[in-house]
Amino acid sequence: MANLENGTFKKLDVVVVGGDLVGSLEALFLAKRGHRVRLYEYREDIRNTPQARGRSVNLALSIRGRTALREVGLEDHMINNHGIPMKGRNVHRIDGSTYIIPYDSRTKQCIYSVGRNYLNGLLLQESENYENVERYFNHKLIASNLRKGFLSFQKTDTKEIFEVNADLIIGADGAFSAVRKEIMKQPLFDYNQKYIEHGYLELCIPPDSNGGFQMPPNYLHIWPRGEFMMIALPNQDCSWTVTLFMPFTHFKSLDNEDKLLKFFEKYFPDSIPLIGKQKLIADYFAGSASPLIAIKCRPYNVEDKALIIGDAAHAVVPFYGQGMNAGFEDCTILNQLFQKHHDDLAKILKEFSDTRWEDTFAISDLAMYNYIEMRDLVTRPSYLLRKAIDDVIFWLMPKVWIPLYNSVTFSTIPYTQCIKNRQWQDKVLNRSLLFLGAVTSAAGAFYVYKKIVGLS
Repeated sequence: MANLENGTFKKLDVVVVGGDLVGSLEALFLAKRGHRVRLYEYREDIRNTPQARGRSVNLALSIRGRTALREVGLEDHMINNHGIPMKGRNVHRIDGSTYIIPYDSRTKQCIYSVGRNYLNGLLLQESENYENVERYFNHKLIASNLRKGFLSFQKTDTKEIFEVNADLIIGADGAFSAVRKEIMKQPLFDYNQKYIEHGYLELCIPPDSNGGFQMPPNYLHIWPRGEFMMIALPNQDCSWTVTLFMPFTHFKSLDNEDKLLKFFEKYFPDSIPLIGKQKLIADYFAGSASPLIAIKCRPYNVEDKALIIGDAAHAVVPFYGQGMNAGFEDCTILNQLFQKHHDDLAKILKEFSDTRWEDTFAISDLAMYNYIEMRDLVTRPSYLLRKAIDDVIFWLMPKVWIPLYNSVTFSTIPYTQCIKNRQWQDKVLNRSLLFLGAVTSAAGAFYVYKKIVGLS
C-alpha cells in the first residue's frame, strides 16, 4: 500500500509490539516520519522499575547502534552523558596479572558500556515528545490475524481485552516473540533455534570505599579460562556488572558455599577481594544460571501487513556485543527503505525480508565464534600474533585491510561482507606464508648446494 494518494501523504496506523530497546527505537523512527504509532508492551513501564530482572544490566554500544541513535537525535546524549568508553579488553590471568588488547590501536575507537534500563527509558521518554505515539504497558498479545492487521491484547492487571487494527504490525517483542509465533503458522516459514550448553549468571563488583572504580574503568575486563570465562563491564555508579559464562553442568556442580569459593580461588582469585566473599556467595545463590539462545528464521514479513525485527527476528548469543546493535541497525535499514520506497509497505517489507536475513545469519555465526575467542583464543600466542599482523597491515593500508573485529564493531559494513573480507585476508596471509616458506626452503637448498659444490 503506497502512502501517496493524489500527491497527499497518508499516515499509516502502525502497532509496534514490544516496548524494549528495539521496539521503542522503531516507534521513534516511525513517529519522525509522521505516522501514528501505538506501542504495546507486556511488562510495566521500565521507567517505573528499578531493574529489568533476568536481563543484562548493561550493554556494549558500538557504531551500528550509535548510527541509529544519531538518526533520532540521541547519540550525543548517550555518549557524552551516560556511556563509559571501553577501548580494549583487559585480560586477567589466573595469577592476577593483566594485559591489554586494544580494540583499535590505529584510530583509538572504542565501544561504550550503557545501562539497558537507562537507554530504554530514554527512548520511551523521547517518544513522549511526539503526539503521534501512544504507549500501552501491561498489555499481553493473546490473539492475532496478521494478514488482516488484527491484534487482541489483554491487560495483565485488569484482564480487560482490547482489539486493535493496524495498517502495519511490527513485532519487536524479543527472542520469545508472540508475533513470530503467529508468523510461524504461515506456510514456507523457516525457523531454527539453538540453545548452547553454556549459561550465564550475573554478579557485581561494588565501588571502592571512596565510591570509585576498583579496576581501570575504560576496558571490558575478561577472565578467559578455556571452557568458561567471566567478564565485567563498568557501570555509571562505579560498580561493575560481572557475568559468568560456563556450562550448566559447572553451575549445577557449585551447589554450596565451599565449592563456590574453592572454584573462584582456583580460577578467578583476583576477583574475590573485588566482589567480596559474602557478596559473591549471596549473589551467586540468589538466582540461577540463565540460558542463551540463537534464533535464525525467514521470511521476516507477512505480505505488507506484518514484520519482525530485533531479537524477534534474529536473537544472537551476546559474545560479539552485537545483539542490540544489530536490532538498532534493523531500524536504520527499515527507515532507509521507507525513504527509498516512499512508504510503500509492500516494497519495503519485501526488500527488508529478502535482504536482511543474510546479515543476521552472519552475525549469529560470528557471535558463536567470538565466545571461543574470548574464553580461550585470547590467551594463545597465535591469536596475539594474528592480531598484531592485522593491526600493522591496517595501519599501512586502512582502506584495504580492516580487521574482522573492527569491521563488525566500528563500521556499518554488512556482516556478510565482514566475513568475506576476513576470508580474503586469511587467503592472503596463507599464501604469503607459503611463499615465504618456499623462499626460505629454496634459500636453504641453495646454501647447501654451494657448500657441497665448494667441498667437492
